[in-house]
Parts: sequence; C-alpha cells; structure tokens
Amino acid sequence: MNAASKNARSKSTPSKNTASTGAATPTDAATIDLEVGPPAHGGHCVARLDGRVVFVRHALPGEHVRAVVTSTGSKFWRADAVEVLGDPSPDRVASAWPAAGPGGVGGGELAHVSLPGQRAWKAAVVAEQLRRMARVELEVPVLPAPGDDERGGLAYRTRIDLVTGPDGRAGMFGWRSHEVHVLDAMPLAVEQITDLDLFSRRWPARSRIAVAAPATDRPLLMVDGEVWDLARHRRDQRGTPRRSVREQVGRFEYRVAADGFWQAHRAAPQVLVDAVLGAAGDVTGATVADLYAGAGLFTVALADAVGEQGRVVAVEGDARAVRDARRNAHDLPQVQLLAGDVRDVVSADALVHADVVVLDPPRAGAGRVVVDRIGELRPERVVYVACDPAALARDVDLLAAHGYRLVEATGHDLFPMTHHVETVAVLTR
Repeated sequence: MNAASKNARSKSTPSKNTASTGAATPTDAATIDLEVGPPAHGGHCVARLDGRVVFVRHALPGEHVRAVVTSTGSKFWRADAVEVLGDPSPDRVASAWPAAGPGGVGGGELAHVSLPGQRAWKAAVVAEQLRRMARVELEVPVLPAPGDDERGGLAYRTRIDLVTGPDGRAGMFGWRSHEVHVLDAMPLAVEQITDLDLFSRRWPARSRIAVAAPATDRPLLMVDGEVWDLARHRRDQRGTPRRSVREQVGRFEYRVAADGFWQAHRAAPQVLVDAVLGAAGDVTGATVADLYAGAGLFTVALADAVGEQGRVVAVEGDARAVRDARRNAHDLPQVQLLAGDVRDVVSADALVHADVVVLDPPRAGAGRVVVDRIGELRPERVVYVACDPAALARDVDLLAAHGYRLVEATGHDLFPMTHHVETVAVLTR
C-alpha cells in the first residue's frame, strides 16, 4: 500500500471481510495497511511500506493486515497487526492467550498461530538463519514435546516469573515495556502453578515473583528472592527454608535452585538429554567437554554414558549453577567441574583434550574465542544446543573455518506460543 500518511492517526473501521486479531486499534496510534511477508527471527513477520521494512507481530505470512505502529526508526518500524483485511491465513486460530496479543504482555507472540503453523514458522526461521549467516542449506524439522498437542500447547511451564504493580497485583511487563499488565491467568503454566491462585491475591508492591513447580516436588515461591510461605501468604520465617527443588530426569535426580536456571518446559530436560546423548553417539570411555554446563543436566547423563573409564569436563561460570552442579555430580568421580567464565577457562588451557564437545551457550552464543578453542581441541564431534537460531548460525560459520561441517540439526518446540525454539545441531570434522 502507498498510504502511510493517509492512514496515520486514523482509526480503522472493520468490514464484513475483516477478521479481528483480538484488540481494537488505539485511537492515538498511526495505523498502516501491510502485505505480510515471511517470518523473521524474533517473533514477527517482515513487511514493507514504501520501501521501508516493517517488523509486524501478530500477523501471518501472506495476510493483508491493518497494523498499529509501535515504534519508528531510521532503518525500520515495528507494528502490531490488529485486523486482518480479507482472508486470514489457514494457520490463524483464535488466540490461546489474548492477554499476550497486540498491546499486551510479552511471551505469547504466536498464540494466534496453530501448533503445526508455529512449528513450520520456527523451522523456516532456523533454516533461513543457517542459509543467510552460515551459507548452509539444511532442512530443519521442529518436533513437538510429548503431550503438547494434547494440551493445546498450554500448561507446560514449570517455572514462571511475574512482577507486581503499585497495587500489589501480579502480572507481566508489556512487550518491550516496563509497564506492568495485571493478569488474571497464566495459561502456559502447569496445573501446580495455576492452583496457587497467584492472581487473586495482593503481593508486596513492585516486587518480583518466581515460582518453581517440578512434577516430583512441592512448588516453591519466592518474592524478591525471599521464600514465601504459601499457606500464610507471607515471608517464610521458619528457620532456614528450602531454596531448591528436586527435579527427576529419567533415572537421574537433580537439586536445582528455585530461582536458578532450569529448562522451563515440563518435558524439556528429558527431551534434550535424549537428543544430546543421541547426537553424541557412543562415548563409552571417551572424554567429553560439557561447556556452559549449568546445574549439570547433561553432565550427569554424559557421566553415565562415558562410564567409569571415561571423563566429563564440565565448565560453568554462574556461581549458583556451579553449586547446583557440584551437588548433582558429587558422587561421580569421572566428572571434573571447572568453575569460571567459559571463555576464560578454555583459554587458560584448563581443557586440553576432548573427543566430543557439548555446548549449550546463552542466547548470545559461544562466540569466536570459545569456537577457536574448540577448533584447537579438534574433537571428532560437536553437539551444539542452541536457544537462538542466529547465534547458532554465526557459530556454525565460525566452526566451518576449523573444518567442521553441520550434518544435522533438529528443532524442539519447547516454548509453544512463543517464537523460541531449541535446536540440537551436530557438526563433524
């Protein structure tokens, strides 16, 4: 369309051929009509207006939408689709979480997309990032986690974080905002969390609430880092309250800080352990480096796989995760835990040999320093667990300079209703 100025500061009027996305157009925001292009990394689709790139959320490829401009810049604009003009995409469904729709909270930007459509979206994004940044042509399937289809992609999070406003009511921040949106439900949370009735109560104003509810342990709730007595609705003052929860992954048991890092999806730990062990192959008697080891999710399983004659060198920089990892691997003599920033540890030659390297870096990826050191170790196989497709593609490109080729990548849809996807990639030398 060629009418940005014409539509600016105007309120759209739906017709019988339009489909609502679940929110009315704000009267004080510019509206534009867009032909929606392909999905892009970050949970939006790419559209163009008079040559300008517009990243539009709550749309689907191929749709013609009316969108509210949410931010402008010299290089691109951002917008939220609030109306579908004409026929909606076959993948569009009624939002599973309207509070995360246009103008709402973050964390549910694909709630208007069918589950098969969400997985196709994520597969396209991972493949596009690999093609554009690593020059690798590879089809990347995205698999559902067990039970997600039956639950409609909901009730999967065993950990959630909330904030409270000045009135003490719980909610979440708006998308790209620090404004608290009060909620009355959290449909992504498991039943053990929704049963706590978090949204009808009043909490300390302007506080942060963290809840962990593993299937094999009682829920634990913390307010601003303090353990909360759920029965009395106040800070737990009984001696030294527990601050960790038990997690069961197959036959392995872990203790993890309630407000520390652990995979949030109820099935994610088992899915990823199985994927990593399968990708690593037969490592009996081998030396495996587990970089960014966290609380030891992969470390413990890999120690079992290498056996008593093998060795697992786990590297982690977060002090709280290191404490958890030491506790979880304390009875495994084949495990050596190195505490410190992964870049510093690998650069200090503390790690001198590895047959297989497993790495699960943060969203920013491993980066050149760590990748170069992996190249110097010359492992036969690299298993890369990625939570960010762009970072994965950048590191795959860096590993290629050391003679490593991406031979397989599988996505796991462990964050339904969001654009996030976990990818397990295998590279060989």
